[in-house]
Order: sequence, then structure tokens, then C-alpha cells
Amino acid sequence: MTNYWANSAYSTLAVSPDHQLLVTDDFLRTYMARPELALVPESCPNERALHQRLTDNPRVEVSEAEIAAMADVDIQENYRIWLRYRARLLSASSLEGFYMGLFKGEGVDVPPLFISLLAQIFIRHILGDQANPLEARMGELFFRTQKITVIEDGIVMGADEEVVARNAQAGETGNIMDLLKGKSMSMRSADLDVIHEDNADEYWLRNEDFDFAVQLNFGHEPINHFCRVLEKWLKHFLGIAVRITPMQQITDPKWSWHVGLDAAATDILNKLYNKELVEADELQKVICLFRLDFIDETAVTQSQAGKPVYMAIAMNDQQQLKLKPQNLLFNLPLAKTS
Repeated sequence: MTNYWANSAYSTLAVSPDHQLLVTDDFLRTYMARPELALVPESCPNERALHQRLTDNPRVEVSEAEIAAMADVDIQENYRIWLRYRARLLSASSLEGFYMGLFKGEGVDVPPLFISLLAQIFIRHILGDQANPLEARMGELFFRTQKITVIEDGIVMGADEEVVARNAQAGETGNIMDLLKGKSMSMRSADLDVIHEDNADEYWLRNEDFDFAVQLNFGHEPINHFCRVLEKWLKHFLGIAVRITPMQQITDPKWSWHVGLDAAATDILNKLYNKELVEADELQKVICLFRLDFIDETAVTQSQAGKPVYMAIAMNDQQQLKLKPQNLLFNLPLAKTS
């Protein structure tokens, strides 16, 4: 058994008989230790008192007067955001129910950081204690922005954007090519290793450093493991079994449905589907295409039965891959359940 991403607060949650995650007081307390709410030497007495109350009883009612009594207006707003978030957490039947509810109705009113933290918790839960290290690394795409670089021979590399930026501040350059060292690659700097099958177990020794770069080309194992994580994501949230396979191109004349797994991929797939002109430099942003087939045809609408769903991931103009895993939960042609 491997305990990884220990700082994700996953261990503070309870698990229901149907494998859903349940909010606990300890989970709520973890937010009081986050930088947005943690005490600092300048914290006023009223802030310190409220912080202690919420640490002792994370579900205690807090009045607007208590918030307004704090000296720092920025801290006041942080508490308002937190308490609104807490109310939605506690009103949901599970953490999964809360997450699904975020993207329905009037729009998301939760800080993007909190959504990313939840995605990490879900991936940790879905992969379990016996996770494959390559699946864990590809699971990082669900909650951490990747910086993409295409190096020699069309090799597409992804590295954690925060790690790349940190290395850039410490050194002379922020180019991934200058930061990589890895299998069959000769790079002058040794700041980032490239994860592959031969060294994958090293991931567990530094699982919260997020400092393994990864090759994202079609035909390489990381992309295959990404498909497995996507399949498990759908199985956990929607209870549907699918098979996802990487592709190099879409040649289906009866193409009828697609889902972009990020904003850039959505835009490109929409243009291709509508037979709009897509410039070569835009097409080069596509990192990989995928085909999704439903194993259980009863899960899909009658009009889509027997037909695949095409998917893609792509980098944006800033060479970032910013996955939107919720897209896969809400944009599939699923049959309505009673």
C-alpha cells in the first residue's frame, strides 16, 4: 500500500458504503490552516477569536457582525467565501454530490483553487492505495496546470507549470527543454526527470514534489495510463463503463459527438466538426486525440448508440494544458435516468 499526496486532506474524509466521500470536522479544519485563513502575526484579536472558534467547532454558526469586526477587510472577504463554500459542502450528501452540483445551475461561485484541491482528492480516492505510479502522474493533469513544450523529433513534454516557474526563477531559463533529463534525452540541466516505465516507482519517493516531466505523445505509455484514469473518473462519478483509446486523427465521416477535455481542445474540435478552417499552427496545439466507446449501450442516448465519442487535449496560446475534468461528466450523450 502506498500513501501519496498526504497533504491533499484525503485522509481526513470518511467513506460511505457506496464509496462516496463524506465531509468530516477534520476535513473542514484543514481549511483553517490554509494560507487564506491561517493566522499571521498581524491578525487582530477578533480574527484570532473567530479562527479559534472555527478550529474548535468547524460547523459553528458565524454572524456577519463577527466577520465585520475583523480589522483586515481582505480577511473578512476570505471568511465570507469560506463560509459560503462550507455551507454548500454541508448541504450536499457527499463530496461527489457537492462537486457535481457546482457545475449545474447558476454557475461556479467557488475559487478555482478549491476545485483543483477537490479534483486531487477525487483522483486519490479513485486510484486507491494500490495505484500505478504512471496513473498517479497522469492524474496530476486533473488538478495541476502543465507547461507543454515540443522538443526534437516532435516529442511533446509536459511538466508542472509551478515547478517550471520555480526552476526558472532559480536558474537562467524557464524552457522545459533546458530543465529535462531523461531516457534517451541529452539535456544540459538536471532539474527535471522524465517519468517512464523503468523509473516509475521513484514517483512515490517525491509524489508531492510534482517534479516529474512526462512524455505525452500518442503511442507512449503515459497517454495509455491517462486513458485508464479517465475511465475510472467516469466510472466513479457516473457509474458507467467506457473504453477510451488514443488516436492520431479522426477520419469518421459519421462523426456525431465530441468532448474537449480543456478549453483549447473544445474550440479546435468544434471547428473541425463544423468543417471550419483550422490553421496549421492551431492544429499543432492538439496534444492527443481519443475515442470513447460505451461498454454498456443502455447508458447512452438511442441516437448515439453504437457510435463513439471523440475527445482531445490541447495546449492553449500560453503553452499550457489546463484540463477541465468536469467536461467529461456533463457533456456526454447519456440516456436520461428516471
